[in-house]
Amino acid sequence: MAFTTTMLSWGVVEFGGRMGGGAAPAGLAAERAAVRWGADYLLRAATQSPGALYVGVGDPGADHRCWERAEDMDTPRSVYAVSAAAPGSDVAGETAAALAAAAADRGGGAGHGARREDELLWGAAWLYKATNNASYLSYLRSLGANDITDIFSSDNKFAGARVLLSRKSLVDKDKSFEPFRYQAEDFMCRVLPSSPFSTTQYTPGGLMFKQSSANLQYVTSTSFLLTTYAKYMISSNHTFTCGNTLVTPKTLRALAKKQVDYILGENPLKMSYMVGYGTHFPQRIHHRGSSLPSLASHPGHIGCQAGFQYFMSSNPNPNILTGAVIGGPDQNDAFSDDRSNYSRSEPATYINAPLVGTLAYLAGSYGSSV
Repeated sequence: MAFTTTMLSWGVVEFGGRMGGGAAPAGLAAERAAVRWGADYLLRAATQSPGALYVGVGDPGADHRCWERAEDMDTPRSVYAVSAAAPGSDVAGETAAALAAAAADRGGGAGHGARREDELLWGAAWLYKATNNASYLSYLRSLGANDITDIFSSDNKFAGARVLLSRKSLVDKDKSFEPFRYQAEDFMCRVLPSSPFSTTQYTPGGLMFKQSSANLQYVTSTSFLLTTYAKYMISSNHTFTCGNTLVTPKTLRALAKKQVDYILGENPLKMSYMVGYGTHFPQRIHHRGSSLPSLASHPGHIGCQAGFQYFMSSNPNPNILTGAVIGGPDQNDAFSDDRSNYSRSEPATYINAPLVGTLAYLAGSYGSSV
C-alpha cells in the first residue's frame, strides 16, 4: 500500500496537469482522493500508538487457506507493528516516502530482493523533496547507495530514488546532484534494448521481462521512470549516451509507449492485460471478489473452504474488476487464462499505480514527437 500511494502521488506531481480531463486542480479530484485514501490509512498506522508503526493486518497463511469474499472473512485479524524494540526500517522508510510524496502532491511540487538501504534512500529522497530540509540531503549522501541496478519495483527502489533526485541536476542545474543523474542514466542504459550495456531481457513480442512472477509490475514501474526522465530531459534540453548510442527524450518515450501498448493489447496474443479494456482480456483472474458471486446474487455466507468451488471453476469470473492489471505473460509471450496461476493472473495495486502517471503522460503528448 505504501508503494502504491507513493507512485500515485508521484504521478500527480509529475503529470497532474494531464490528468482528470479538466483544469487542474479541479480535474485531479479522483486522483487526489485515491492518494488521500492511502495516505490517511498510513498516517493512522503511524500515529495510533506512540513509538509504533502498524505494518500489517491478518495472518497470510490463514488467509491464503481460504477463498472468501471480503464481507465473509472470518480468519484472524492479527495486527503487526514495528518499533525500536522490533525494528523494521525498510517498511518505515517506505511509509515515510508515501506520506512525503502525498505531501509533495498536495503542495504541487514538481539486484532483486527486499533490502533496507533502498527503502531508506527512497524515504529520504521523498522527505527531502517534500521539505527541502538539508538534513535529509546530508543523510542521502551518507547512504552512498552505489548499487548497480536494472530494476525498479516495490522491492527495489534505488532506480526510482535516483531518477527523483536527478531532477535537481537536470531541471534545477544543481551540480551537487550530478552523481544521482549519472546513476539514473546508468539505469536507462541497462534497460534500453538499443544500448550496448543493456542487461534487460525482452520477450519476442517486445515486452520487458524481469521476473517470472508478476512481471508487469516491473514493466509499469520502469515505464514510469522512462517517461519521468524524458520529461526532465525535455525541460533541460538534455541528451546522454550509452556508449556510442545517443539517447533522447524520444528514445525513452518510445520504449515506454511500446510497453504500455503491449499491456493494452498490441502483443502476439492481442490480449489486453488490463481487465475490462478492449474486447479480449483475462476472464479468470486470481481475485476473490471478482471470482466469487456478489452479495447481490448470493447474499448468504460463503465459508472459507466453500469458496474453492468457485476458485476451481472453469467459468469466467462473474464480477469484472475493470482497470486491474494482472501479472502478465511469460518470457515467450504465452498466457494461460487460469485463476490458479497467481503469478500471471493476479492483479495488484502496485502494478496499476505506476501506470497512472505514464498513461497521463502518453495521453497528454499524443501526436507529439517526444
